[in-house]
Amino acid sequence: MSFEKQKLIDNIKALAQELMRAKPASAKGKYIKSMYISSTMGPSLAIDTASLLGEAR
Repeated sequence: MSFEKQKLIDNIKALAQELMRAKPASAKGKYIKSMYISSTMGPSLAIDTASLLGEAR
């Protein structure tokens, strides 16, 4: 909750990029189907992975 909006976006993008980089070569299809973020005891928020990873819908 204390992160600035842009820093939070940058951290989420860095996480997604690292996950995609670590994707095994044998993994086929869409590797990240959904992504959510939440504070420790707060409700979760869905992240639009298509726009985050630059995928076409």
